[in-house]
Amino acid sequence: MELILWVVCFLIILALVASTFYQIVILTDLESDYINIYDTASRINRIIVPEFAVQGVLCAFFLVTWHWLMFLITVPLTCYNVMLFWKRQHLFDVTEAFRFLNAEKKLRFVKLGFYLVVFAIITFRLVLSAFIFLSDADDAMHLF
Repeated sequence: MELILWVVCFLIILALVASTFYQIVILTDLESDYINIYDTASRINRIIVPEFAVQGVLCAFFLVTWHWLMFLITVPLTCYNVMLFWKRQHLFDVTEAFRFLNAEKKLRFVKLGFYLVVFAIITFRLVLSAFIFLSDADDAMHLF
């Protein structure tokens, strides 16, 4: 059961890393003038709410499965996302895009760094639980 938990968490954090990296690429394209501002806003705003929801699900998943350390690691970003959503500051604003472009990119880079740290922890735990699962299976086969 532990192995399934970490595989699901691995897939979720992989989706969050990909989503954040995609947003960074879109913002870099806007900065380099390869894409217009309206396409940038529509592409980023389309994935913001699902990203927030997936982050919340990951945090709640750790709480429900009694993984307190991982819950405590992921809860600050979840609370920050909830705060942005309640203040209605979560969407990329077309009218203020160039004024806050550097701040938006820095925010995405910080989130990417956070997700990569969590990704490394989850990958370690996945490998560890797979090793324990396989070693327990070998021990059980030796009994018979």
